[in-house]
Amino acid sequence: MRKRPLLHTAYAQDFALFGSSVQRTFVVVGLLLVLALPFLIQDDMLQLLALACVTALGALGLNIVTGLAGQVSLGHAFFLAIGAYTAAAIAGDPEARTIGLGVTEILVWLPAAGLVAALAGMLVAPLATRLRGLYLAVVTLGLVFIGGHVINGWSELTGGPGVGRQPPAPSLLGYDLNTSDAFLTRDQKLYLLMLVLLLLGALAARNLARSRVGRALTAIRDRDIAAGVIGVNLARYKTVAFGVSSFYAGCAGALLYVGAGYFDPTSFDLLLSVQFIAMVLIGGAGTVSGAVLGAFLITLLPRLTRELPSLLPFISSSPAESPNAYQLETVLYGVLIIVFLIFEPRGLFGIWIRLRNYWKAWPFSY
Repeated sequence: MRKRPLLHTAYAQDFALFGSSVQRTFVVVGLLLVLALPFLIQDDMLQLLALACVTALGALGLNIVTGLAGQVSLGHAFFLAIGAYTAAAIAGDPEARTIGLGVTEILVWLPAAGLVAALAGMLVAPLATRLRGLYLAVVTLGLVFIGGHVINGWSELTGGPGVGRQPPAPSLLGYDLNTSDAFLTRDQKLYLLMLVLLLLGALAARNLARSRVGRALTAIRDRDIAAGVIGVNLARYKTVAFGVSSFYAGCAGALLYVGAGYFDPTSFDLLLSVQFIAMVLIGGAGTVSGAVLGAFLITLLPRLTRELPSLLPFISSSPAESPNAYQLETVLYGVLIIVFLIFEPRGLFGIWIRLRNYWKAWPFSY
């Protein structure tokens, strides 16, 4: 079909990772661009982009359970906290005031953080087989408050509210990623690390979505009763969705504060869960690209709002005055969710689809 390259004549073409030469070209160009960024922009912007890569990894996990499987979860901050403190305990200094084993190898503490969080997710998953919709959302919301109570009181692990502890210091096969050297700065190393992990996570999520498990999760999302009638094991696949989602969240939590160098129990509150929900909804639920786009938008939003006082004189940069950039940032989360749910339920990914279809059909309107 040389003259009709977009016509698929086999199922393998429909399920291809990159279905056309245009997509493959975009992927190659995009990879070259993001790999060149550490040598083109300043380190402070690299810190923000590295954080965006980590939050995108966490958003991919929430997208699996909420966007792909249709299970509403407000407890994502709980699994992020499990991953963060598991990694910090494994990599922490044994001589410090908090629990630490001194294993700084990222190939040890990062998978361990994901696996512990996945185990917690699979323990919660049986509730998903009995509840759905608002009831499931309330139950997962309870996890955030339970987790907050536990980590606030367990000062030997967390350092206590207002005190906190250091996140894990990453090293890869003996190579220290947390310090600068003659070749790369610390921020360049961390950015490249987070970028590679995001690419691996996105590739795994994309493959999961087009696999047998992904199709079963989509069937559960669209109509769980009909999915059960045609033979989909609801309990098994909902457990898989929560387990995989929690694994992503645990890995993201382990990396979330590596760049900042400090975190405390109050970091994992309800607002953090709401931010990840906003990432999935604004980006486009059920799509890998949408979760990544939404995560980058929400992460970069504070940087954009901090620039507003220089453009709009009536907005103050001081938290003591009102209205200020910090209040505007909080309001924008809700406004963006409402606007996208009403006018573009498919999120940023849906906008991209509209633009792509327009140019594919141009100059025709159909």
